[in-house]
Amino acid sequence: MADQEDEDLKMALRMSMQNTPPEPKRSKQREAAAAAPLASPEDCRRLQRELMAAAAEKRMKEAKDSSPTSNSSVSLPKIVKSGEITSKERVLDLKNAPSSSNLSVPLPKVAKSRGFAPKEANLGIEEANQLFSMMFGSEVSKDILAQWSNQGIRFSSDSETSMGLVQHEGGPCGVLAAIQAFVLKYLLFFPDELGKVALNAPQTLGSKNFPKKRYVATSNFASPTEDAKSRALVKSMGEILFSCGSNKRAVIATLTTIGHDIEGSEDSHKDEVLAKALEGLSIESGSDMQKVIRVDAYTSQATALQKLEEALPVFRSRMGAMLFLISALLSRGLDYVQADRDDPTPSLVTAPFGHASQAVPNVFDGRMDLGGGMCLKGISTSVEVGFLTLLESLNFCKVGQHLKCPKWPIWVVGSESHYTVLFALDTSVQDENELEERESHIRKAFDAQDKSGGGGFISVEGFQQVIRDTNIRLPREKLDHLCGSGFIVWSEFWQVILDLDKSLGGLKDSTGLMGKKVFDLYHFNGIAKSDLNGGQVSSSGGDTPLQRPRLTKLRVSVPPRWTPEEFMADVAVSSASGGNESSGKETEAAKPEPPQHAPLVDCIRTRWARAVCNWIGDPPSIV
Repeated sequence: MADQEDEDLKMALRMSMQNTPPEPKRSKQREAAAAAPLASPEDCRRLQRELMAAAAEKRMKEAKDSSPTSNSSVSLPKIVKSGEITSKERVLDLKNAPSSSNLSVPLPKVAKSRGFAPKEANLGIEEANQLFSMMFGSEVSKDILAQWSNQGIRFSSDSETSMGLVQHEGGPCGVLAAIQAFVLKYLLFFPDELGKVALNAPQTLGSKNFPKKRYVATSNFASPTEDAKSRALVKSMGEILFSCGSNKRAVIATLTTIGHDIEGSEDSHKDEVLAKALEGLSIESGSDMQKVIRVDAYTSQATALQKLEEALPVFRSRMGAMLFLISALLSRGLDYVQADRDDPTPSLVTAPFGHASQAVPNVFDGRMDLGGGMCLKGISTSVEVGFLTLLESLNFCKVGQHLKCPKWPIWVVGSESHYTVLFALDTSVQDENELEERESHIRKAFDAQDKSGGGGFISVEGFQQVIRDTNIRLPREKLDHLCGSGFIVWSEFWQVILDLDKSLGGLKDSTGLMGKKVFDLYHFNGIAKSDLNGGQVSSSGGDTPLQRPRLTKLRVSVPPRWTPEEFMADVAVSSASGGNESSGKETEAAKPEPPQHAPLVDCIRTRWARAVCNWIGDPPSIV
C-alpha cells in the first residue's frame, strides 16, 4: 500500500508539471492493462486532481508531525537541491526568513553527525536572480564585479597593523569595516575567550559585559597569535550573521566548486589549493550565482562557528567579501532586507565605483513620526559597536545616541565614499561626569519631543514636558521669553540652562572647565596605501614605500560641551601636554602643539563636541 501511495505521489508531481494530461498510468500486469479501457481526458484531469489532493494532504500531515510548534506561519521559497538529501535533513527556505523577535517559525534541522546543514544546498534560480539584482542591479560593470570578486577577508601581514583586515580593492570597505569592528571587540576586550572553538560547547555571541567598571586593553597590536586572530574573526562573523538572523539563525554562503579539495588538504596548502580551484571563476549574473553558491543554514551557534572555522580559507580567498555579504543578506532574508530600506529600488553596491551603501539609512534613535500615519524607523536598542559619519558634521543626517555610545568604544566611521574604524583601548572614554550626565539627560528629553527630524526645535507643549521630565525650575521671565514665539529652539534653551544655577536644575560653571577629559583614540584604515611615516621602505630594500593599512594614534582633549569659547585656547594647549589630567599615569613630556585638523576630527566632534586632536605624522585618512 505504501509503494502504491509513493507511485501516486510521483505521478501527481509529473502530471502537475505538464500542460496536457499524460497517458494513464499502466498497471504492472500487462493482462490487466490490455483489458482496461482507455481513459478519457476528463478522467485524466479528475485523476490528476484527486492525486494532487492526496499528495497535498500527505505533505501537510508530514509537515505537522515533523515541524516544531509555531506561533505563526511563514511561507518560504525553496532552495533547489543539487544532491540527495535524507528525510532527517531539511533544507532552509531563505527568501522570507523571519526577523521579528516575537515571531516563531520552524527552522531547519541540522544534521546530527557533524552539526552541519545538508551538503550541496543551492539557491533556486529565482532567489539567485533576486539576490544578484539586489546587490548589483541590472546593469553592473565588469570593473565593479571584479572589485567584489577579488577581495578576501585577510589580516594585514604588516606587524604594526597585523590586527587589521587589509583592503586591496575599492568597494567592499563597508563589509570589511563592519567585520573589523567586531574583530577588535574580541581581540581587545575578550582575549581570554579566543580559545579553540569546540563543536558542542555552548557559545555566547553578542552582548557581553565586564565585571569591572573600567578596562584598558593592551596597545601591543602585534601580540595576538594567528590562531587568536582567526578565532576572533570566526566569532565576529558568527555574531554578525546571527544578529542579521535575529539571533535565531545564520546562513553561511560558500562555493560548490571547492568542498572536498579544501577539506582534504594541509592547512598550509589550503590557500594555494583554493586559489587554483578558483581560477577562471566569475559571478556575473544570478545564473552564475545559482551555480556556484552553496548555502548552509544553522540555528546552533556552536555548529555555525565550527563551519565558519572550516570555511576560513574560502573567506580568505578572493571571493571572501562577496560571500560574507551574501551570507548576511540571506541570514536576514531578502524580503526583510528590502522592507528595511526606505527605497528598495537602488542596488546595495552603487555605481560607478562599486561602493557599499547602507541597507538601513536611518541612524537616529527610535522612530520619527512624519504625520499621516507615516513614520521612519531608526535604531531602537543599544548596540555592540557604534557608527559615526562625516555626513552628520555636514548636517545631512543625525546619528542617535545608541550608535554614538555603543557598549564598546569602537565605531565604524563613514565618509562620502569609504568606511574605516575608530576605537579606544580604555572603556572609560565613554564615561560621563555628573555635569555631562545631566546635560545628556536634558538633551535626550528635548530630542524625545523634537518632531522636526533633528531640526532642534519643539512645541510649547513638548517644552512643558521636558521641564517636568528634567526637574528644571525656570524663573517666570525666562520661561515666558523662551515660549514667546510658540516654539522653543534648542540653542536658546541650552544657553538658558548654562546660565541657570545648579540648584534650579541648570549647569552654571564659573570656571568653564569642569569635566574636561583627555584620552587616546586609534584610527584604522584598511586600504593598503604607501606609508612614508617612520622612513618605511619596501622589504626589498628599495626606495618604494610599503603598501600597508594605516593605523594612527590620536590624542583627544574634550572640554565640556558648555565650555565658553574663551577657554578653548587652554584646552588646545593641554591636549598636547600628555593628558595627565584624566589618566594620572606618567607620560613623556610632549611639546605643546596647536590643534590639528582632518575630516576625521569632524567625525569625532559629532561624538565629543569641540574635541581637540593631535597626532604624529600624516593626517588620518577616512577616504
